[in-house]
Amino acid sequence: MAGSTGNQSLSSSEAAYVKARRSNVLPQAWKTYLANVEATNVTLPSYVSSILNGSSSETPNLGIATSGGGYRAAIFGAGVLNALDGRNTTSNSAGIGGLLQTATYLSGLSGGAWFVTSLAQANFPTIQELIFGYPHPTVANNSWGGWNADYSLYAPSGNPFTDLDYLSHLAQELEGKYDAHYAVTFADYWSRALARHFVNGTFSSNFFDESYTHGAGILWSSVADTESFQSYAIPFPIIAADLLAPGQNTSEELSGDDIPLSNPIMEFNVYEMGSFDPMLSAFAPTKYLGTTNNSVCITNYDQAALVAGSSSELFNEVNFTSSLPSVFQDAISLINELLPEPGIELDVASWPNPFYGVAPGTFLSSSQTDLRIVDGGEDGENIPLQILLVKARGLDTILAIDASSNTNNFADGSALIASQDRVNLLSSTYSFPPVPTTASEFTAHNLTTKPTFFGCNTTSANETTPLMIYLANGGPAHNGEVPVTNTSTLQVSYGASQIQSMLDQIFVISTQGYPTSSSMTTDPEWPACLACAVVDRARERAGEARSGVCETCLARYCWS
Repeated sequence: MAGSTGNQSLSSSEAAYVKARRSNVLPQAWKTYLANVEATNVTLPSYVSSILNGSSSETPNLGIATSGGGYRAAIFGAGVLNALDGRNTTSNSAGIGGLLQTATYLSGLSGGAWFVTSLAQANFPTIQELIFGYPHPTVANNSWGGWNADYSLYAPSGNPFTDLDYLSHLAQELEGKYDAHYAVTFADYWSRALARHFVNGTFSSNFFDESYTHGAGILWSSVADTESFQSYAIPFPIIAADLLAPGQNTSEELSGDDIPLSNPIMEFNVYEMGSFDPMLSAFAPTKYLGTTNNSVCITNYDQAALVAGSSSELFNEVNFTSSLPSVFQDAISLINELLPEPGIELDVASWPNPFYGVAPGTFLSSSQTDLRIVDGGEDGENIPLQILLVKARGLDTILAIDASSNTNNFADGSALIASQDRVNLLSSTYSFPPVPTTASEFTAHNLTTKPTFFGCNTTSANETTPLMIYLANGGPAHNGEVPVTNTSTLQVSYGASQIQSMLDQIFVISTQGYPTSSSMTTDPEWPACLACAVVDRARERAGEARSGVCETCLARYCWS
């Protein structure tokens, strides 16, 4: 159980993981990151060094959230983390490498969920290995084969006969779930397609080979058994999704969205699924999410691909009879033919409701036997921030990566505005730093084309509010390159050269900061400025005043 409003608590397993990571991994990770920042030859205030090298009693608590936006968002989130990865020598030389290793939490939704799911279940490979696979892979059901991004999520072969055969196999793979009397929806089919890209077991050489399981049986709860998780090497991963509930308050829907801000946000972490939101405030073990009765606990329902597919289930937003690509129309026909289920709602992800009868006064799905899960960005909060605002998680700094598609497939800050609006509805449970109230204000002040810090100055009323470091895919890089990162959310295949071009430009976006003059392409103080933001809440707790480069950095990068 999460506990009532104001009395949230972590599961014992999550608390133990976080404690062990902070004790066994983070002290050295902070020192390594500090050394990379110091190597840029910008003099840091002594309090930054003492906080990061462990000589201060205060340490930062960092979380990273990566947004939705299809393959574009998966690539952009991966690219930013590549720039922060201490295993990347170029990132270390740029002065921001190693920050990834210092994070306590990593959240993703929709396209960001594809990235985070693949990273966690594949045992935390480097980003290049994650996307492109290993140079000499072992082709096996439990081995990682890369994203296989050159194969379309819709019609991977380009040959209509081969693709129809492929669709048939995807539908046939759902027969076991159907025979076990679970609801089978289009999200299950979608998840089997995603499994070929973001779950172990699929390689270019075996993509159409049905003698392989293609991620079936790879569980989200089994991430806990990976070497990286066992050694506390990876930030605690969480996937966010939205809940479509009966009788939901449509007056709380943002324009153009389908889920009200007042619906609970559902999270899937390795140990539990549920919500800290006060309208539910309850969790169930991820391992047993297939359980439908009180006598036998069912396992193997929490397929990693289904978690990623549920977080990216956008199909309730389209007309199934006319708006889906023709290849998906064929898939629906196959599902209806092979797995007939009169009355089943096909355009959601269906999960047995472990909260049946819980909080009937506030939880709108309390009387439903199945939860209807949809894309985590359908309430407008396209960055999974809410789950990192949980006070029991104690985060004091959050890096928000925004690859939303708002204008010309660039982000315009709308996702942050939605989070601010939702926190205003739940102000007794969460706190959020002030951000602009309109997207036009974001763009007018270039807040999406430069790293921007929100919530720099605290008062007694908001001292527990995290400082937000906002890094958006908001426009061209400052070096004058033609932008390549604003691809359409509907683009469902990418060649290796296109992805590499995007990664290269994302590296520039992540390392350029905000140059102080038009003649500069990078801010040489950006690594120091980033470090100043990361430690700022710890600095405040230590009773230190901002000074030196940190004082000038936050004056430049903080939004007021």
